[in-house]
Amino acid sequence: MDDNQELSLSSAERLARLRHELAARELDAFLVPRNDEHQGEYVSERADRLAWLTGFTGSAGVAAVAAASAAVFTDGRYTLQAETEVDGTLYARRHITDQPVTDWITETLSDGQRLGYDPWLLTPAQLGRYRTACKKAGVELCATDGNPIDAIWPNQPPPPLAPVTPLAENYSGESSSEKRRRIGALLRADDTDAVVLTAPDSIAWLFNIRGGDVPFTPFALSFAILHADARAEWFIDQRKLSSDVTAVLDESVSVHAPDELGPALDRLGTENLTVRADPASAAAWVHDRLKQAGARVDGRADPCQLAKACKNAQQMDGMRNAHLRDGVAVARFLAWLATEAKSSDITEMTAADKLESLRREHELFRELSFPTISGAGPNGAIVHYRVTPETDRHLEPGSLYLVDSGAQYPDGTTDVTRTVAIGAPTDDMRRHFTLVLKGHIALARAVFPKGTTGSQLDVLARQALWRAGLDYDHGTGHGVGSYLSVHEGPQRISKMPSQVALQPGMVISNEPGFYLTGAYGIRIENLVLVARATGSAGDAGYMAFETLTQAPIDRALIETSILDGDEIAWLDGYHATVQDQLSASLPPAAASWLAEATAPLG
Repeated sequence: MDDNQELSLSSAERLARLRHELAARELDAFLVPRNDEHQGEYVSERADRLAWLTGFTGSAGVAAVAAASAAVFTDGRYTLQAETEVDGTLYARRHITDQPVTDWITETLSDGQRLGYDPWLLTPAQLGRYRTACKKAGVELCATDGNPIDAIWPNQPPPPLAPVTPLAENYSGESSSEKRRRIGALLRADDTDAVVLTAPDSIAWLFNIRGGDVPFTPFALSFAILHADARAEWFIDQRKLSSDVTAVLDESVSVHAPDELGPALDRLGTENLTVRADPASAAAWVHDRLKQAGARVDGRADPCQLAKACKNAQQMDGMRNAHLRDGVAVARFLAWLATEAKSSDITEMTAADKLESLRREHELFRELSFPTISGAGPNGAIVHYRVTPETDRHLEPGSLYLVDSGAQYPDGTTDVTRTVAIGAPTDDMRRHFTLVLKGHIALARAVFPKGTTGSQLDVLARQALWRAGLDYDHGTGHGVGSYLSVHEGPQRISKMPSQVALQPGMVISNEPGFYLTGAYGIRIENLVLVARATGSAGDAGYMAFETLTQAPIDRALIETSILDGDEIAWLDGYHATVQDQLSASLPPAAASWLAEATAPLG
C-alpha cells in the first residue's frame, strides 16, 4: 500500500482492520494508550498509535476496542478536543475520571474473554487497576507479543534517529560523573544494587546530553542501567552519537545497542541483585523481565526524578535568564497585538506564528516547548486547543484571546499563558478574569513550611472561584525541567493527592483558569521557583515562590473592586518588576506600550 492509499483509510477502516487482527490473535479486546516505551508526554511519529487509529491528537488518552464497541478516554483538558477529533459513531467519548477504563472493562467484557495489552506501553501501576477490573469481570488480561496496530499500520514511520549532543556544564551545573556518584550513593543507602532508567528526561539529566527524537522536548530515546558503584550501561542506537558525545563519557559508561537491554536485565537477575524499576514509569515489560530472571525488584521511584527537579544554583540562574529573554519576546508580541488587533486581520494561526517568530530572533532559541495554544473566543475554552487551518478563528472585537506558549533554551524551559481582551470586554469577562487572578495571586503569595505538598496548596488557587460556584477541570501546577520537559514530575499542584513535598530549586507552574464552553477561556500562568521565604518565616525554614515569568497581565480585564489591597499591591509590584526587567531590551514603541501596560492599578 502506498502513502496515498494509507491516507485514504478512514477511521472506520482502521478500526475494522484492528478488530480483524485481534480476532486472529484470539483477543476479544485491546487497550491502546497514548504511550511509547518510555511513557513520555510526547511520542515519535512511529509510536503515535492512538492518533493513527482514532484521530485523537492530545497528549494523554487511551482507547479500548472490543468486537462490537470501542471508546476513547480523555481527561478534562481534552474533552472538547475529543469531541471534534474522534468519530462519535465509532467510539464512545468518555471522561477518564468520571467514566474510567476500568468501568468500561466490567461493562463491556464478560467471563472468559481476553483483553490484550502491549507490555511496553503500560506500567505496573496502570496494569494494577486494569487487573482488578478484569478479575472482577472474569476477564483474562493478556500481554501481546508485538503490538497489533504495528501489524496493520502500512508505512509506519521508522524509529527516530535524531543526533545526540552534550550539554555543557555551564548549563547543567554538575558533571555527569558527579551525578552518577550521587545517585549511586542513594542506591547504596537503600541497599539497592542498580536502577533501570527508562524515562528519557532522567537519562538526559544523568548523562548531560540532549536529543531530538520527540517533538518539543530535547530527548534521546534510550534506556540505561545505573549501578550503585556509579557504573552505567547506556542502551541507544549508536547512529545517534557523535564523537562530541562519546568524548564526554568516561570509562565507567558503556554503550550498547537497544536490543541488548533484555540480556542485561537477565544478567541482573542471574546475579540475584536488587534492582530498582519505577512502577509508575518503567514499562511492565521491564518489570516482568527482571522478575523472570530472578532479580529482586525494588518498586520505589526513579531516583533521578527528584534530583533533577531540584535545580542547582547554575540551573536556577539559567531559568531566570531564559525567562527574561522569553519575556522580551512575549512583551513585543503583546505590544504588537495591542496595535494590530485594532486594524489588522489577525487569526489564531497568524498570532501564533508571530509569537514564534519573535522568539526565534534570539540566538539561544532552540524550539518551542509545546505546540502554542492560540485560542480566540470559544476556542480558548478548549484547554489544550491546537489551531488548524480548519479551526482557525479571527481575533474579533469584544472577544477574549488565550495564548499559552513556551520555548526551549539551553539554559531553561519557559511556559506562559496570557488572556487578552480584544476590544472592550464584557462585565462577565472581567469578573471571571479577576476571580482567576485572585487565585493566581493567592498561590504566588503562599508561604509554607517544609514538607508541604502541592495538593495542600491547590485550594488557594481555587478559593475565589469556588466562592462563586465555579472551578476548572485541570491541575493548577506542573513541574518544569531545565532545557527538558515542560511537564515534569514528581512535583505538582492539583486536587490529586501528592506525597512529594515542594523543595527549594523546584520550578512549577501557577495556572488557574476558567472556561465557559462556547464563549471563552481564561488562564493566567507564570512559572515560579520554590525558594526560601523572606523575613521571620524564612528564618524559621519556611518556603515561598519566586516568580520567574516576566510578562504583563491585561489590566483591561481586571475588576479592581473585586481585589483587596494586598492583591493590588502584589500585582503592582509584579508589574513594576516586569517594567524594570524588560523595558531596556524592548524597541521604543514596545517599551512605551509596556510602560502603560504595567502602570499601577491605583
